[in-house]
Amino acid sequence: MSQFFQVHPDNPQKRLIDQAVEIIRKGGVIAYPTDSGYALGCHLGDKKAVERIKWLRSLDDKHNFTLVCSDLSEIGTYAKVDNAVFRLLKAHTPGPYTFILNATTEVPRLLLHPKRRSIGVRVPDHDITRALLDTLGEPLMSVTLIPEGEELPMTDAEEIRDRFGSHLSLVIDGGACHLEPTSVIDLRELPPTVVREGRGDVAPFQD
Repeated sequence: MSQFFQVHPDNPQKRLIDQAVEIIRKGGVIAYPTDSGYALGCHLGDKKAVERIKWLRSLDDKHNFTLVCSDLSEIGTYAKVDNAVFRLLKAHTPGPYTFILNATTEVPRLLLHPKRRSIGVRVPDHDITRALLDTLGEPLMSVTLIPEGEELPMTDAEEIRDRFGSHLSLVIDGGACHLEPTSVIDLRELPPTVVREGRGDVAPFQD
């Protein structure tokens, strides 16, 4: 059974954040709150943890994983960002968006779409997520926690523990999250393409 931490959504307890990061570094899969539902996360490039997330979400190899980053400079390490794309990212991060970009060689192959060297990136506006990323010192490999056959992300930590706890290392209870998933914007070519309309306003990305 997974561990269960109740973390303050506005003032995350450092002791609990440190413990959570240690679990991630040791190969654990965690469920954690973001600004658009709960997500599953693991250490970047941890093959066993990534395979467990794929199994939990019933994902195939074509699914785009997301690197949850602390800021724009971190995105630039893992994704190719020119000046025009940088301006768009700067104007809309942090926030409830996932951006699809061409990946750099820093991204582990197991996270990439098999036919396209693309990766999803995002900078969430949530204090618990930001505390995790600041302590971890690198992006979190992540996917939204949407159960198989459902369309909306899970928003209640106790329900996550009841349904998935035996397969997770840790559930972080940061209170209720927004019900809508992120808006997904493809920035590999401009003008942008709106792949999924979610919580973030997509009007700035449409003609």
